Amino acid sequence: MDQVVNMLEEQGAAPLAAKGLRAKISFVIAVYFNEKALTITHEEVQTLFRDKLSDCDYEIIFVDDGSRDNSLSELLEIKSKDLNVTVLTFTRNFGQAAAMAAGFHHATGDMIVNVSADLQDPIELVEQMVEQWRNGAEVVIAHRVARNDPLSSKLLSWLAYGLLRLSVPQMPAGGFDYFLIDRRVMDAYNDIPARNRFIQGDLLWLGYRIALIPYARRERTIGRSRYNLWKKLKNFLDALLDASYLPIRFISVCGVITAFLGFLWGITVVVAYLIGATPPEGWAALMITVLLIGGMIMLMLGIIGEYVWRIFDQVRGKPPYVIRRKY
Repeated sequence: MDQVVNMLEEQGAAPLAAKGLRAKISFVIAVYFNEKALTITHEEVQTLFRDKLSDCDYEIIFVDDGSRDNSLSELLEIKSKDLNVTVLTFTRNFGQAAAMAAGFHHATGDMIVNVSADLQDPIELVEQMVEQWRNGAEVVIAHRVARNDPLSSKLLSWLAYGLLRLSVPQMPAGGFDYFLIDRRVMDAYNDIPARNRFIQGDLLWLGYRIALIPYARRERTIGRSRYNLWKKLKNFLDALLDASYLPIRFISVCGVITAFLGFLWGITVVVAYLIGATPPEGWAALMITVLLIGGMIMLMLGIIGEYVWRIFDQVRGKPPYVIRRKY
């Protein structure tokens, strides 16, 4: 019997099955200006557990990330009707990553599911995720293969994830925000004391067994996205700088190329002098050289500054979020 239990533990599910216990699933849902969608999201989760996952228990952790609409009132109304719901409120808007981190630290389930509150991620996929978990997967990723977004958003997403995949080859082409992770993965993730982090990259870096489920992201029908270009850029920089050494290597390569070109130009000047020719000269050639090298230096300083700022932010030790109240 001990050998059977050990084998089940290695597969993920199942010390619970061996002990006759019900698995518990924690849903972590970051909330920011999501009024009217929250009740529907809650009802979809309840329907899932009344039907396809009736053999599991659940809890839902809503994290209100400083919403200034009626999201909190709606959440408290949901909480009053369902004892399995926990509501965390922030003192201000700290960002989606901070809201997810708060939910992860308060989750008590054997599996943790991160899902959006805007109804674009189909809740019914959780059944497939749980099945993959029971088959031994420790990280189950629902990755986007299609999305009803504007062309500009699709192009930016394609470019961003294309660059990230140079450093994180396991990253699905369309990226992911919708996933299920095992309790052990959650504990390992929570033990990393990092700020400005790339959550998806950290989950892949941990090295646990991964299963992929493709899906088409739905069009948003309630409310509008608050995820503007500047937030996307901030998250992209966090991801790129946290997940790889690519920017530093870019600086090194630019330095080597510039030095090599300078060496060739020096040889050109010497050879031209020896054969009596005149190399390109004048204000235009000089200004082009100065602007190119000056622009390259400023770009390199900007990249180094991003790293320095993140080091400073990590060292000063401010918490990534402040919880006003837990309901």
